[in-house]
Amino acid sequence: MSGETREWIVEEHAAPERLDRVLAHAWSDLSRSRLQALIREGHALVDGQIVIDTSRKVAAGAHIALSVPPPAPAEPVAQAMSLTVVYEDEDLIVIDKPAGLVVHPAAGHESGTLVNALIAHCGESLSGIGGVKRPGIVHRLDKDTSGLLVVAKNDRAHQGLAEQFADHGRTGPLERAYLALVWGTLERQHGTVEAALARSTHNREKMAVVSEERGRYAITHYRIEEPLPALAPTATLVRCELETGRTHQIRVHMAHIGHPLLGDLVYGSGFKTKANRLSQAQQDALAALGRQALHATVLGFEHPRTGEFLQFESPLPADMAALLEALRKAG
Repeated sequence: MSGETREWIVEEHAAPERLDRVLAHAWSDLSRSRLQALIREGHALVDGQIVIDTSRKVAAGAHIALSVPPPAPAEPVAQAMSLTVVYEDEDLIVIDKPAGLVVHPAAGHESGTLVNALIAHCGESLSGIGGVKRPGIVHRLDKDTSGLLVVAKNDRAHQGLAEQFADHGRTGPLERAYLALVWGTLERQHGTVEAALARSTHNREKMAVVSEERGRYAITHYRIEEPLPALAPTATLVRCELETGRTHQIRVHMAHIGHPLLGDLVYGSGFKTKANRLSQAQQDALAALGRQALHATVLGFEHPRTGEFLQFESPLPADMAALLEALRKAG
């Protein structure tokens, strides 16, 4: 079943009102929470511009278009797949996710996801707080980002982990670090990128840096791990730590400061010619990677039941390690 697009024009003499309230008045068959979720996911346009802020005031005469996706299947099915389990107990499971694996079912990926594999692995114990299609999921990694991810196996664990991820480690114990290979030489040994993010108004599959009024607050801290090669660097190995957790955050922020990730065809397309400066062996390693060079290498959190601090570390997977080794050798 395909979705539908609904349109509404705010009455000429109406007072400015929150977008979610305007939509609730226009379409009473959709719940307020459902409408708010659609707005945050980028399905609402006001006068042709995507708006993700549910509280955005809408003026009289505004033209609103709402894209309503088709209903999702009732529940994802169990699918036995090989998983790299780093840690597991009765409350949670930590997975080292390979690149290419989608975390939860979505349009175009209704099966073959980590959730399908977890249902087969964990059975009925998975938490349902995250929603029918996201049982136990408290955070996610992009399909082509590898590394550590924790999943709750019951409601209590889900709530405790969700609170830590919502805090992003500002006041709590949560720790997340990523290793990324980026183009060029960074001017400083370490730095911070503060730039609000929102869905691109030109391509809803992409995120973009926008004004604070339009987007969601986002902060990425980075530091140089290794310039590659040291004498005349064409790329740099960096460690990134998140203070917020927005979609594609590291990829967008690093591109924003002029250092997109190697292999990132979405946010680094303007750097394709950079590959011509690499040796043949380096180009071959980059082609073999076939994805953005990003790996979730450290994950630490407080166990939601015992209170114990757990920390896990994942080394670079073979594809990124091969590219790193090739980049270490001057052409």
